Amino acid sequence: MNGIIIGVVVVVVLIFFFMAVKIVTEYERGVIFRLGRLTGAKGPGLFFIIPFVDRMVKVDLRVVTMDVPPQDVITKDNVTVRVNAVVYFRVVDPEASVVKVLDHIRATSQISQTTLRNVLGQSELDELLASRDKLNQVLQKIIDEHTDPWGVKVSVVEIKDVELPETMRRSMAAQAEAERERRAKIIHADGEFQASSRLAEAGAIIAKEPTALQLRYLQTLVEIASEKNSTVIFPIPIDIISMFMNRGKSPQ
Repeated sequence: MNGIIIGVVVVVVLIFFFMAVKIVTEYERGVIFRLGRLTGAKGPGLFFIIPFVDRMVKVDLRVVTMDVPPQDVITKDNVTVRVNAVVYFRVVDPEASVVKVLDHIRATSQISQTTLRNVLGQSELDELLASRDKLNQVLQKIIDEHTDPWGVKVSVVEIKDVELPETMRRSMAAQAEAERERRAKIIHADGEFQASSRLAEAGAIIAKEPTALQLRYLQTLVEIASEKNSTVIFPIPIDIISMFMNRGKSPQ
């Protein structure tokens, strides 16, 4: 009989011992409640609690990557777009994340969705497409202000995709094509202007130096002579012909 009692006592002691021993990893903390009252956060490592008196809630301190579901947003210039984003956050105060909010992950998700709609609804479409970095910073600041009392730190908010209506995509494609044509015409006109300026300068130089025109003739003859299969009739300047004719005359 005594042996049975001793055995029962040993089993009860072992049960209480294993219930009292708690181990949390490096990236976790154990928030302890004693008879319903918060006593603090413990960990990482091994520690003891009082069974049936203390209750522990584990909190993960690692960064959480959360996708914000696509949201239908009407921009300031009355364009309906569908936008999604990603939010990076982590718990910096384990006690507040347990005591001040029921589910900090769900709460952060909900505040991210509403903030995304509100902020982008105050922006125009061009700003949404061209100034994402600025909007990301605004979103991060606003969401972080809301989650700070919960012990949650929002470090990064990134707008991922902006889905435009089909009619808007066609209009933007046509606008981009027109812009490319405009630039091409400007570049072509600028090239023509530069070429005409160079030709005018060359004409002025040739007008001042007639020998420059003769050198140009000779250079052209050299270039044409390289084509053996071509027959070219090239006019010779009168000055060159008269030079040879004058050499045949005897001096008076």
